[in-house]
Amino acid sequence: MTNAHAQQLIAHLRNRLIVSCQAPAESPLHDPYVIARLALAAERHGAGGVRIDSPSHVAATRALVSVPIIGIHKQVHDGSSVYITPTCSAAAGVIEAGADIIAVDATQRHRPHGERLADIIGIIRAHGRLVMADVATEAQGLAAADLGVDLIATTLSGYTEDSVRHPGPDLTLVERLATGTRLPVIAEGRLRTANDVRQAFRAGAYAVVVGGAITGIDAMVEHFVQATPSALAETRDA
Repeated sequence: MTNAHAQQLIAHLRNRLIVSCQAPAESPLHDPYVIARLALAAERHGAGGVRIDSPSHVAATRALVSVPIIGIHKQVHDGSSVYITPTCSAAAGVIEAGADIIAVDATQRHRPHGERLADIIGIIRAHGRLVMADVATEAQGLAAADLGVDLIATTLSGYTEDSVRHPGPDLTLVERLATGTRLPVIAEGRLRTANDVRQAFRAGAYAVVVGGAITGIDAMVEHFVQATPSALAETRDA
C-alpha cells in the first residue's frame, strides 16, 4: 500500500460510521455468508467501513463490499487474556483474507507465546496494511503511537483490569487521546444511541464504531424477550 493510498483510506473514514459485523460463535449468524451480507447492508446504508472478525468472514465480506475492512481475529490462548489479533499468525490470516486495516490488542498484557506487539505491527507493516491499536487507557494509546500505529481505538476501555467500565462510551479517553496524539482516534465500545455517536465526535473522535446496537441481534432479542409477560412469569416461578 502506497503512502498516498493509506492516507486516502484513512481520510475515507473521517467523520464516518464503522459498523462492527460480528456474532457470537454459538449464534446461527456466525457464518461468513450472513456476516458478509450484514456488512453489505451497512455499506449500502452509508457506513464508511466495517469491522470483521476471522479470515473466513473477512474474505466473504471482501467479495461484497468496497468500503475499508478493519480485520481482526479473536483467539483464546491459555495463559493470556489478549484475544484480539493476539499473534503474528492471527494478523497474517486476516491480511491474506483481504483486510485493509488490522486491529490488534495494544495493551501491555502478556501475549501468547511471548510474542511482542512490535513484532505483530512489523508483520502488518511488511504486508502493506495499516494498524489500528485497540487500547484501554491513555498510556496504552500513547505507547502504541510511539510504536508507529496508524489509528487508535478505545475498544478495550472497561474490559481490562487497568481500566474502569463506564455504562456508555469512554468519551474521556477519546478526548485525551485526540488531544494527546496526532493520530485518528476511533471511538469504540458501548456506543448504543445516535446521541452517543454525536457526543463521541464532539469529544474529538475521527470516526466511530457501532456494533451490538446494530448487528447484535442475539443480545437484542434476549433484551426484549426479558420484558415480555412470559419471561417475567418464568422469573417469578424460578
